[in-house]
Amino acid sequence: MLATGDFSSYGISHQVVLALLIAAAWWLVRRGRRSRGSAAADRLSVAFALIFLLPTLPLQIWFQLPDRFSLGLSLPIQLCDLAWLTAVYALFTRRRWAIALTYYWGLTLSTQAVLTPDLGAGFPDPAFILYWAMHGLTVVAAIYLTWGLGLPPDWRSYRIAVAATALWAAVVFAFNSIADVNYGFLNAKPDSASILDLFGPWPWYVLVEIVLVATIWALITWPWVARSTSSGGGRGDRRHRIGGAGA
Repeated sequence: MLATGDFSSYGISHQVVLALLIAAAWWLVRRGRRSRGSAAADRLSVAFALIFLLPTLPLQIWFQLPDRFSLGLSLPIQLCDLAWLTAVYALFTRRRWAIALTYYWGLTLSTQAVLTPDLGAGFPDPAFILYWAMHGLTVVAAIYLTWGLGLPPDWRSYRIAVAATALWAAVVFAFNSIADVNYGFLNAKPDSASILDLFGPWPWYVLVEIVLVATIWALITWPWVARSTSSGGGRGDRRHRIGGAGA
């Protein structure tokens, strides 16, 4: 039986969720590979997107109700919030920019949330369900789109992700300053100890984060580009494989 009450990292409920996410990713990758470029792939992607929305959308709305809303915590403007919305859009449309953001945000930020969860509520609390639907299914979507449907990143995808993330940081920093909040810890470090303490005071820890993220994203882009180059697949071949995804 799943644990109830407070959440414990790598407790029973965490282990069960991880097992379910791994099983879902494995199944979707297999089905995606078999149906690449066909109407079946479109149906599978839309079905996944609808299942994704089933818990996340109503629970997001529920947590925005007046008796639960907090200006400094409730607004869906964290990168992980944008990541799940982008992942759903990518599943519906397979737009190039959405696939790029799902890959980079999903396989770095959302994966970190899955492996080192910051969660106080246990199953079946709505906060538990929303947390794992948002973060876990974003990771699964990134894996499915990349390894299942065969839509890997290239350097253009990398530039899209870097530019979009920089724009997010600038807008959220400005909003934090105006509203006296601290989304993304862009304006100040968290009150409790964190890895950011290793990166120096503000604004230096933000600059260190930017360099680290840009480097890691480059490292997870290079193997795909090298593989495409060695196999003789140029930009035109990749656009053909994406089909109607567009820009």
